[in-house]
Amino acid sequence: MTLEPLSLEHVDELAQAVAEDGLWKRWYTNVPAPEQMGDEIERRLARHAAGDIVPWTVRRASDGRAVGMTTYCNMVEEHRRLEIGYTWLAVSAQRTGINTEAKLHLLSRAFDTLGCIAVEFCTHWHNQQSRRAIAGLGAKQDGVLRNHRIGRDGTLRDTVVFSIIASEWPTVRLSLTEKLARAREQAPVA
Repeated sequence: MTLEPLSLEHVDELAQAVAEDGLWKRWYTNVPAPEQMGDEIERRLARHAAGDIVPWTVRRASDGRAVGMTTYCNMVEEHRRLEIGYTWLAVSAQRTGINTEAKLHLLSRAFDTLGCIAVEFCTHWHNQQSRRAIAGLGAKQDGVLRNHRIGRDGTLRDTVVFSIIASEWPTVRLSLTEKLARAREQAPVA
């Protein structure tokens, strides 16, 4: 897995990745439809140029395909914190270790390079898969922001907030590193 700075060159690959299983149709997610991918990338690039976010494309090492996006957002430099969010992965990349590896890279940069004291993750209350994945990283649930956002269909979103704090980072890093090592040992030999 590699993380590449998001660019318009990724439009076609990411449109194909999101089309695998109609990921964008899930009412509790905010994933762009294939035909909206160019607009979504342009939106993220504009926010990046404004200094609001840092977006990446997630590329699978085994076949070189772009399989998703992830972002640093809600960055508050004076409080040394940020959120890792707006993440989605193609169905074929889920439960493969790609998310774990991407988060290990992002968390390492946040804590070890940027000096963050806290990294947050947020998801929809009804997105059980995402909640399990975030908890599986070692993040702890901080709380629920009720009626936090209005969804694209007009429903009210309760947002579940998780975080990892700097004092937890060494243990979380060790856990993620071991999970990746076990996954590699169990991977089929090509």
